[in-house]
Amino acid sequence: MCGINGIISKNDKGKSWFGFLSEANAELYKRGPDASGLYESASVCLGHRRLSIIDLSESANQPLRDSSGKYVIVFNGEIFNYNELRTELQNEGVHFNTSGDTEVILELYKKNGPGFLNRLNGFFSFAIHNTISGEVFIARDRYGIKPLWIYEDENVFLFSSELKGLLKYPFKRNINYATLEYYLRFNYVPDDCSILNSVYKLQPGTYLNINNDSVKQNKYYQINPSVNYAGSYDDAKKELIHLLNESVRRRLISDVPVGAFLSGGIDSSVIVALASQHTHHLNTFSIGYKDDAFYDETRYAELVANKYKTNHTVFKLTQDDVLNELDDILDYLDEPFADSSALPVFLLCKYTRKKVTVALSGDGADELFGGYMKHWAEYRMRQPSFFEKAVASMGPLFRMLPKSRGSMLGNKLRQLHRFAEGAAMTPQHRYLRWCSIGDDDYVSSLLLKPRTGSVNIMAYASDIKGDYDLNDCLYSDMKLVLAGDMLVKVDLMSMANSLEVRVPFLDYTVVDFAFRIPSIFKVDRHQRKKIVQDAFRDHLPAALYNRPKKGFEVPLLEWMRDKLKTRILNEWLNRDMIESQGIFNYTTIQSLIKQLESSNPGDAPARIWGLIQFQNFYNKYMK
Repeated sequence: MCGINGIISKNDKGKSWFGFLSEANAELYKRGPDASGLYESASVCLGHRRLSIIDLSESANQPLRDSSGKYVIVFNGEIFNYNELRTELQNEGVHFNTSGDTEVILELYKKNGPGFLNRLNGFFSFAIHNTISGEVFIARDRYGIKPLWIYEDENVFLFSSELKGLLKYPFKRNINYATLEYYLRFNYVPDDCSILNSVYKLQPGTYLNINNDSVKQNKYYQINPSVNYAGSYDDAKKELIHLLNESVRRRLISDVPVGAFLSGGIDSSVIVALASQHTHHLNTFSIGYKDDAFYDETRYAELVANKYKTNHTVFKLTQDDVLNELDDILDYLDEPFADSSALPVFLLCKYTRKKVTVALSGDGADELFGGYMKHWAEYRMRQPSFFEKAVASMGPLFRMLPKSRGSMLGNKLRQLHRFAEGAAMTPQHRYLRWCSIGDDDYVSSLLLKPRTGSVNIMAYASDIKGDYDLNDCLYSDMKLVLAGDMLVKVDLMSMANSLEVRVPFLDYTVVDFAFRIPSIFKVDRHQRKKIVQDAFRDHLPAALYNRPKKGFEVPLLEWMRDKLKTRILNEWLNRDMIESQGIFNYTTIQSLIKQLESSNPGDAPARIWGLIQFQNFYNKYMK
């Protein structure tokens, strides 16, 4: 796991930017604190920051040249089947100077060209420079686990693992207002967008060939969401156990200490149960709250740790401990990102890094197998009973009742209201509403500028069919929610602490299996994530089942009414600053603040959190 940077000049003016590469590379220090390297040719410069995981020797530092000196690579990620690929190449006469995976990628590219990408099992973004032809080959992993940001104009082509790396170069920065509208809806920027007009992200499963002024983009992988599983449900459970077990086994390879997150939920517990079969006394890590039992799930994590005799560490924190990290997190973010669960993830990564350099995570299971409340609600919307019809008819009542994420009753009323709202919508509009914290009315009232014609919010629901099978929603979640929110959160918060996080549920064999099986194996009237729960029922403590799913929630409402109130009014949402920006309507912001103090705060805390994150970005990078 590392950070990469690069600049490809198209002319002499582009070459004049070469001097900025060193600064751009330094911005990625936390992604790779172990070593730094630069490479420069007549038209290409490459930079690398290294977090040493496999082959810790200096000979594996990057940029790395092949033995002929013709090719140079910078690589961010891990290839989990590199030993098998390496053995094949050695049998064909290839000699290796290192024992890691970077040189394997280089030799596979030399032998097979872009076709080798489908043979890689792992996560990655990398660039390979052919020093003879001048061509540069750039690729990103299948699901976008590792990021790659790109800027291009008539003079240069730039890339970096983080936006802050690109922002060390002197190009003009303008807000992309279409993207801003998406952000105000979702509280994150979808992976196919950027908050800046001039910047974009290489899409998952995609590679680029760059030669002189020519940039050609190709897709080498995409999920096939067609159900074609011929086996029984019991067959599918057995296959899932096998595939996940192999995925976990592969992801334990490392030359540094490896551990696993253990939240007490099903997903992380499954990963720990499987990992414990391949390593003795696995290191596992949880965070809990000393002062808030509602958000503390460590007792469930300890049940799993005891069952599998892991070396379990619980980091017991107060909510103030979480809040005290806010400024460090804000300082690390470059593009606006307002998933508030990033705060506890940051802390979990921070404390885990004190003991290991690599951690396994249960991320991806919810999007693949239907773990969210919206998936269950969508199933019940498509197969309504008397109960669903009754709830749908009570929308006006739920609209009047107080709703909030900050309490069990308030959150339940919030969910019922959203269900009733969705009943009156098409499946496409319902999907977007249930993915969002803002709607058309909110966005229109908040933005001063006329809404841009380039906004096409319905594109994110283009795969929603509304028929019996829910795989259309899960497929959309893989592209929107997983790529834009969940993977971004884990990458940013782990890299802010120089921790590599591996996600066994996103092994491509598991993903391809998940979209071959019918959604009834995943969600029915009684269960979410059904096949995962049933397949591992004998592996996990019974207490983990039939309990509310909480996730990494933080008490935004409580903070905003108390400890963050002064900063909200005087710093982030200061009237003079808002009006000088000329972006937001301060009257709408006033209404949000008023709603925050009311008995019915609704989505106001999440919307204000989104504005705080945007203001932090704007003040740091746009002034």
